[in-house]
Amino acid sequence: MSTTITPAGVTLGAATTNERVPEPCIVVIFGASGDLTKRKLLPALFHLEQSGLLPQDFSVVGVARRDLSATFGPDMKEGIIAGGGVEESDPKLAPFMEKVQYFATNFDDDEGFEKLKSYLAELDEKFQTKGNRLFYLAVAPEFFADIIARLGKHGMAHPAEGSNSWVRVIIEKPFGTDLESARKLNDDVNAVLSEDQIFRIDHYLGKETVQNILVFRFGNGIFEPVWNRNFIDHVEITAAESIGIEGRGPFYEKAGALRDVLQNHVMEVLSFVAMEPPDSFEAEAVRTEKLKVWRAIEGIPVEKTSRGQYGPGTVGGKEVAGYRQEERVNPESQTETFAAVSLEIENWRWAGVPFYIRAGKRLAKRVTEVTIVFKQPPLHLFKGNGSNGNVEPNILSMRIQPDEGIALRFGAKVPGPTTNVAQVNMDFSYSDSFGKSTANGYERLLLDAMLGDATLFAHRDGVEATWALFTPILEAWAQQKMDFPNYDAGSWGPQESCDLLEKEGRAWGKL
Repeated sequence: MSTTITPAGVTLGAATTNERVPEPCIVVIFGASGDLTKRKLLPALFHLEQSGLLPQDFSVVGVARRDLSATFGPDMKEGIIAGGGVEESDPKLAPFMEKVQYFATNFDDDEGFEKLKSYLAELDEKFQTKGNRLFYLAVAPEFFADIIARLGKHGMAHPAEGSNSWVRVIIEKPFGTDLESARKLNDDVNAVLSEDQIFRIDHYLGKETVQNILVFRFGNGIFEPVWNRNFIDHVEITAAESIGIEGRGPFYEKAGALRDVLQNHVMEVLSFVAMEPPDSFEAEAVRTEKLKVWRAIEGIPVEKTSRGQYGPGTVGGKEVAGYRQEERVNPESQTETFAAVSLEIENWRWAGVPFYIRAGKRLAKRVTEVTIVFKQPPLHLFKGNGSNGNVEPNILSMRIQPDEGIALRFGAKVPGPTTNVAQVNMDFSYSDSFGKSTANGYERLLLDAMLGDATLFAHRDGVEATWALFTPILEAWAQQKMDFPNYDAGSWGPQESCDLLEKEGRAWGKL
């Protein structure tokens, strides 16, 4: 049983914005031959162009090692049309593509970087971009420090002396593989760039539904008063994927579910759920409150963790292979494709409230969701009325993907001459209320980076704080050989993850 909520005063499908347009600039994408540029970055930039949020004086330069000068433009146009939901007849598409350039160089080639510097200066003249640069490192992590070092060596890491221009760098995850490597990478990057130039990107923070957690909490007067240990029993955060590793065997063998998802995506979401109200929505204020959350988490004992690896199973009615049978995966791999952790935040708001977080591949369905389970009332007046003696708790579900929205589950009287209680949902759907969107989440993050707004980007302190929590778990797991696989593809993970909750009298909620 459900009720749909439509926002008052909103015209469905209408686009409204009060964001300012960035200054003229060149976006330089290293690793532009990769899938990310075609499927996400160029479509996102064109969506900004469609919305009138790009400067008129603007250019994009793709940089990669292969000579793709003849095919790069058409290939990116195809990506914008196919991945961005754009009509080829869109009148803004052709003028936008005229601003898309390509430059080939190896990432360890000093001569190539010197030529790139001259090429960007030529584009400054052509497109009147005033020396402003946004470098995007869409490359493998081993290239991060080398590329930034060469930008510094060849005078591209900082604006010209005496100018009013700016230089910023977006760095893709993974940002380190443990605490030591993250600190080393931070030191290498900060040796060239100041912290306010660095934008460590997590695409989850580009999702409207993640940003809406803050609006939901701090923009409405009815939720924040009950957002604490007095009213909330526990919190669950699930990031489940039904797909496998999609041919990324070598990468995933080094990563695993904890490094790939829990340490970054899920901890970012957790911080939005748990943080105190910031003084403002400025970057420093938000980052400070997030950092307080992570630092308030006590060390997580390995007994409060669970890991798994999928075996063969059925997903969507189709038989699929186990992880160890995937292409370029060690047939005796100890890499986890599922990870779950029980943790507590030791502060006045959350003391005694467990947070259960999990992420995995080849699970029953694709869903990312935050579940807030409220405490039961002190006295069940209607116990036994249509519920067989079991009174269900009130649940607030914030669906981040794929069916974006918010649902509040509560008990209501079933019509009739007797007092029977049934659970009903009050449901808000993004698509029903605001219409379908072709945005992929990178639009907001690219725009913010061009504007110099780091609110939705990671600071080095936050990166190191989350690695400090998870590195001991990784080290403990490395010493314990597991009998993998221990869950079937198409299930909800290993029994051990259920045991984390069951030994505390709880269970994972239905998604």
